[in-house]
Amino acid sequence: MNSTKKPNIKVLYNEETLATEIERLAKEIAVDLPENVMVVSILKGSFIFAADLLRAIHRAGGVPDVEFITLSSYGHRQTSSGKVEIMRDITTDVKGREILLVDDILESGRTMAFAKDLMYARGAKSVKTCVLLDKPHNRAIDIVPDHKAFECEDLFVIGYGMDLAHGYRQLPYIGVVVSDDEED
Repeated sequence: MNSTKKPNIKVLYNEETLATEIERLAKEIAVDLPENVMVVSILKGSFIFAADLLRAIHRAGGVPDVEFITLSSYGHRQTSSGKVEIMRDITTDVKGREILLVDDILESGRTMAFAKDLMYARGAKSVKTCVLLDKPHNRAIDIVPDHKAFECEDLFVIGYGMDLAHGYRQLPYIGVVVSDDEED
């Protein structure tokens, strides 16, 4: 792909579909949330999803604390290296807390399993998981999200926080890059 040419992007989940599903998900989560829950958003990919989800949880009556952690198993690759690293840690003590981990995609399971184990190792009372996209086709770790918006095919997705070479996170929808001959 020529770096100056914009990619052709096919919309997978449009803005309206995302908004509807996030409202549904927030209502489901709000019923399940204990009073002292801390939502830990796994950055970078989840930042838009987490923001929209937190506002929807508020509308559904939830009042969670919020923290952010940056974990990486990809580096500059499009596939996971298999090793998860903490790039930026949370600053709040989780001992005795109920945690809800929020991430954009659950694919290999390594990042979510690492984050979940980390929270328990630090004394969390319980750790639940929430993902925008569940991609179970290439799962390397046996983990199933407690909450998910969509089950997604094994596609490289961009937009709504997810990037292509650090670009396109700002797209208000989730799409896939297609070649000129794949367009409908």
